[in-house]
Amino acid sequence: MRFFQRTLPLAIAMVAGLLGILTFYIPVWAEFETRSAIWFRIVFAFAMILGIHSLLHMHWVKVTRARAVQGWAYSAVTIVAFVITLLFGLYNAGAGPFAPQDLKSGGLVWIYDKIFVSAGATMFSLLAFFIASAAYRTFRARSTEAAILLVAAICVMLGRVPIGAAISEYLPILSQWLMDTPNMAARRGILIGVSLGAIATALRIIFGIERSWLGEEKQ
Repeated sequence: MRFFQRTLPLAIAMVAGLLGILTFYIPVWAEFETRSAIWFRIVFAFAMILGIHSLLHMHWVKVTRARAVQGWAYSAVTIVAFVITLLFGLYNAGAGPFAPQDLKSGGLVWIYDKIFVSAGATMFSLLAFFIASAAYRTFRARSTEAAILLVAAICVMLGRVPIGAAISEYLPILSQWLMDTPNMAARRGILIGVSLGAIATALRIIFGIERSWLGEEKQ
């Protein structure tokens, strides 16, 4: 049992990781990279099935225990929305059983454009207010660095809106300079650090040093 729980997954991860690295640096193995991409898509499909099962099971448990769990109505809405979207996606090439006659793109696209996109825009609108609230609490000139950050943030925000150009014609120029020079320098440093961290984590997984992705080992 330990072989299937620990040894085999580690061996598969090591072989797949090494092959992925070799196909990137050896041009002769380019065909294998194409085939491995197809295998990865198949694995991703089964992983998505497991994820859908886990999601529906979790929400179904909340619905069946409605009296003991708060917010079970949201779980019910999630299940109903999933079933309706699945039916529209599988029935009549995405047109759906109740799609309007003049809808050329299909009911699935209508659900995406009219419901998903609208809900996403609403969530991002709420997120903008949360960001403004967090910025108000964070950007306080308690030190020299905080004061510089506060002034730079105000310049960038004013330079991105028409009122900034109305105040001064140099605000948009200053805002663009802050985004292109200091911001880009910090961004590159962060990206380099993230890339090095990703490489280190990948090597730890390939060589079996990092095993947290296997889950807790049962004694």
